[in-house]
Amino acid sequence: MKLPSMIKTGFDLLAILPINGDYVLGVYQGKLSRYDIVLKYRELQNDGKWTRIRTPKHIHWAVDILIKMHENEDETKRFIDFLADYWHNKVTPIRSDEERNILLDVDKLLGYVEEEATDYPSLSSKGVYSVKFLLLIAKLLMVQEKTNREDAYMFGNVLEQLRESKDIFRIVSAATHR
Repeated sequence: MKLPSMIKTGFDLLAILPINGDYVLGVYQGKLSRYDIVLKYRELQNDGKWTRIRTPKHIHWAVDILIKMHENEDETKRFIDFLADYWHNKVTPIRSDEERNILLDVDKLLGYVEEEATDYPSLSSKGVYSVKFLLLIAKLLMVQEKTNREDAYMFGNVLEQLRESKDIFRIVSAATHR
């Protein structure tokens, strides 16, 4: 399959990550710091055309998690717990070219996501996004947040609200910038 263009963004492209033939995620050099990354994606539509380039937002994946939660609460909570553990214990800011190159090793990154997605088999058919896509954007958004600000908390707050709250207003508030 021919990948769509991912270059018209105003940012320098660092990596292209195709997911399931349905998504193409571009990782770009951001402007906030030397190691800032910016994520943009395109999605293959039912008519065979690719969407315009989009920026994933916390609210997008949070809503998808809510849909998955409605369909399979236990598996979705395990998925949220996995992401929370990753946020609290494994994400480190990018501080060197070497660290960024390791993070953006496309084959390894997609391999990890492929392997981890197998732990949540029923979730990919629920909601909008596949588990592979959610894992990929979640991991990269986490790194982006902590690279730009080591005391970042937004991603963690969204995960906490998804894990513990049935209050849609709290979840939406945590997932949107104030």
